Amino acid sequence: MSKIIEVTDLSLPGLEVYTRLTEAQLRSRLEPEKGVFIAESPKVIGTALDAGLEPVSLLMERRHVEGQARGIIARCGEIPVYAAGGSLLEGLTGYRLTRGVLCAMRRPRPHGVEEVCAGKRRIAVLENIVDATNIGAIFRSAAALGMDAVLVTPGCCDPLNRRAVRVSMGAVFQVPWTCIGSESPDWPQPGILSLQRLGFKSAAMALSDASVGIDAPQLQEEEKLAIVLGAEGDGLAPRTIAACDYSVRIPMSHNVDSLNVAAASAVAFWQLRGR
Repeated sequence: MSKIIEVTDLSLPGLEVYTRLTEAQLRSRLEPEKGVFIAESPKVIGTALDAGLEPVSLLMERRHVEGQARGIIARCGEIPVYAAGGSLLEGLTGYRLTRGVLCAMRRPRPHGVEEVCAGKRRIAVLENIVDATNIGAIFRSAAALGMDAVLVTPGCCDPLNRRAVRVSMGAVFQVPWTCIGSESPDWPQPGILSLQRLGFKSAAMALSDASVGIDAPQLQEEEKLAIVLGAEGDGLAPRTIAACDYSVRIPMSHNVDSLNVAAASAVAFWQLRGR
């Protein structure tokens, strides 16, 4: 049974993961086996538990211990449950968005690209997308619209960033994902070559003279397709576009020249999903 710990001061030992550690410190790059992330709201925490992730501790408003968090507490087993008044917890950044319940969880074991892509037909590759909101939205679309896996390049925002997890509504726990390389030189050429060895054709979402419409029949006919999406603002790097098998555009009206990457991902995932 979980131990309920009454909190009257946010400097209490054990609360550092919620109050003082940065995203980089939580991730613990030097000791990844000690890395943690924060899941927010009973729904997201429940989805993470469904995926087999390990809880470390809970922090919540006192009224939720016997309320909306009761089931979560029961599922988490013998971990510390920190309970405090709402006025105290409102001092935490972003607390109002959490529905009153936070959970520190162990980062999952990293998986290799070959392992994540095994048996998959449609995958998304995210190049240097740094906005956590966009990452979370793309993962939610990937889960909803038929992507089998997601790969992120070394320059991307961490999908387990607190805001990304919240925006995804837990989809980061539902779609297999991993990093494609660990350093900048690992992408694009080495990464795309590794995808080719796994049987994937690559489709760069980009406007170019050689781009084909997203409804081009040859795209749907590909047995295995990697949909490559680029960073906010600049989009995909020219060398990435050159290395891909296809350059793909989304037809648009009213002289609109581009979509936000999260919006573009939803269109691409739906149109190019496996059928």
